[in-house]
Amino acid sequence: MTSLSASLVRGALSSPFKRAGRPDAPLPPDHLTRPAAPVAPGPLAAYARICGFTESGPLPLTYPHVLAFPLTMRLMTGRAFPLPVLGLVHTWIEITPHRPVQPTEPLELALYADGLTPHRRGTEVTMATEARVGGKLVWESRSGYLSRHGTTGAAAAPRTASVPDVAGELPAVAEWTLPGDLGRRYGAVSGDRNPIHLHPLTARLFGFPRAIAHGMWTVARCLAEVKDAAEIRSVRAEFKAPVLLPATVTYAADAAGSAFALRGAKGRVHLVGTVTRNARR
Repeated sequence: MTSLSASLVRGALSSPFKRAGRPDAPLPPDHLTRPAAPVAPGPLAAYARICGFTESGPLPLTYPHVLAFPLTMRLMTGRAFPLPVLGLVHTWIEITPHRPVQPTEPLELALYADGLTPHRRGTEVTMATEARVGGKLVWESRSGYLSRHGTTGAAAAPRTASVPDVAGELPAVAEWTLPGDLGRRYGAVSGDRNPIHLHPLTARLFGFPRAIAHGMWTVARCLAEVKDAAEIRSVRAEFKAPVLLPATVTYAADAAGSAFALRGAKGRVHLVGTVTRNARR
């Protein structure tokens, strides 16, 4: 059994014994690492195809997050992690690329849990991921994951600034038809086989009427449309509402490429994002 499969099994077995609800609960202090290694071309090509990236050039902006997923699962399924991993919902991500990374460069990864905060629907954990080449930081991200449970108080203020709410004003650029098996297909590529993404039956166990698309697929698919990716200094995306599969969604963006959104039926906003670019010399 691979280490990722073992983590998934451990998470399934341990989740029923974990009860979220304490934002002051201790988090594991570990900084998990993966030694420097080049990217495997086959999985990278499969990821690029399903997300709409070109299959040449630097790594897609979201790919280090995928490479670090086994570390994420190992930390989240450990005994010291306070939240049940099954049913965790990705709520936001911030990505900061310090320079383009080539697939042939040996990439060292590190991951750690950075804090818990109360959320109006439960408790949210922030996870931090770092990628280095030759000891130098080349890419980093921070992500929020929500464990849904009953709450009694008001939600705390967000740990980081929210994306401006301009999703309804952005012009439509493209329409995408998402198949019902998208969650299973992306899960096979990314390793993220959370039951909420796989089948209607397993999604219903966590309160969703049908399987939902991975948040990281939606943001990756949107970023695949952004031009001049090498100029991007930072990205923030917030997942506003789940995309129930199958679905037809609309990708919207401004002319400058600084704001984007994913909208569904009747204008429902699924994702909003902003892109900050380096100043041109």
